[in-house]
Amino acid sequence: QRETIALLSLPSPCVAPCPTEPMKFRPCIDIRKGRVTQIVGSSLSDKKGKSEAVTNFESEHGAGYFAEMYKKDKLTGGHVIMLGPGNEEAAMEAIKAYPGGLQIGGGINPTNAKKYLDAGASKVIVTSYVFKDGQIKFQKLQELIDAVGKDRLVLDLSCRRRRTSKGHSRFFVVTDRWQKFSEFEVNEKNMKVLADKCSEILVHGVDVEGKRQGVETELVELLGSVASIPVTYAGGIRSEQDIQIIEDLGRGRVDFTIGSALDIFGGNMPYQEVGVRE
Repeated sequence: QRETIALLSLPSPCVAPCPTEPMKFRPCIDIRKGRVTQIVGSSLSDKKGKSEAVTNFESEHGAGYFAEMYKKDKLTGGHVIMLGPGNEEAAMEAIKAYPGGLQIGGGINPTNAKKYLDAGASKVIVTSYVFKDGQIKFQKLQELIDAVGKDRLVLDLSCRRRRTSKGHSRFFVVTDRWQKFSEFEVNEKNMKVLADKCSEILVHGVDVEGKRQGVETELVELLGSVASIPVTYAGGIRSEQDIQIIEDLGRGRVDFTIGSALDIFGGNMPYQEVGVRE
């Protein structure tokens, strides 16, 4: 039995309905340059002269290998993320290997979304398409809903900390492979609005993504207090203790994804223990 984390302050009361399912592990397959990889999220850059993204791990196995593993272990709701161009073939390999078991994100728009769903993706994950000039464009969001239906749409609200004009540290959605700040804050009001526009929300804590230095506790607590639809957190998980923190601060209503820390991706956390959690 896991130890209770005694040093955490008690979170404020919930403002959203309690979930119908307990917290669960969501597997992932991140693909860059056609290879399954794990990177430090904040190191991605399209600027000329910038060094390559910091890579924690690159697998000798194809995306289909991991998809088949997740299928065998009956893990559902995982995601395939295409980090830039040149990854469609590998992504298709994964979703075809596990029909209905994986969501897919990265460059998704109303024109190509159906292609991935028809190939076997359970849902499509979208960020950059619905943001322009730092704002969310509800017309574009509606185009996606019209194309695939709300029930097969996941919004990626991956975010980074930024100080406001009043000096407060807040979380704002970042787009274009996590490089551009939007003006869209991840807060109770905005989460409530988007809960009516999609079936799930995925949130990467980009500042800690891939660093294995612990989770964004403030972000997890926020998600746990306002989530009224399924929400998945990713970023910084390095130990069973971090999973316990997510369960405590997220009130058992925030699912979690682990990348670089898993042994299948070069880390030290046993995939078999995480994947078969009770």
